[in-house]
Amino acid sequence: MASVLEEKIDGIIDATVSHASATGYFATVNGHEPKSTPSTEMTCAIWLQRIRPIPARSGLNNTTGLVIFNCRLYIGMVTEPQDYIDPRMTKATSALMAAYSGAFTFGGLISNVDLLGAHGQPLESMAGYITVGTTKFRVMTIAIPCVVNDLFTQAP
Repeated sequence: MASVLEEKIDGIIDATVSHASATGYFATVNGHEPKSTPSTEMTCAIWLQRIRPIPARSGLNNTTGLVIFNCRLYIGMVTEPQDYIDPRMTKATSALMAAYSGAFTFGGLISNVDLLGAHGQPLESMAGYITVGTTKFRVMTIAIPCVVNDLFTQAP
């Protein structure tokens, strides 16, 4: 018997990728973490980061879960003008967070995006730097916590 996540994972990833693509900020949007150096133009990658049960939302027969995706924005550190890197990243991050807030259930695929962290992880972003291959990138990683009802059926 397939779990709810097995049935819905493709649609959930497609929804996160679709929202990122619709912003128009990215040269490329991938539904996976890059295995090689991404373009130094602004790029977005989305992948599954964590799955865990939500005890307060689970019952005797089914386990509701928190499925957390990372959405990482990349731009080369030597992109010119350099003063425009962080404002550009901020605009793209804001557009994504607004999109994930507005698409609260991803068209019914999930119960909700846990915007305020009722189950531990809020929708949030964190800036940083990453070197991929020999290229250094400015990055912004957005955690997208998705509450999925009846994620797993509990067997007696």
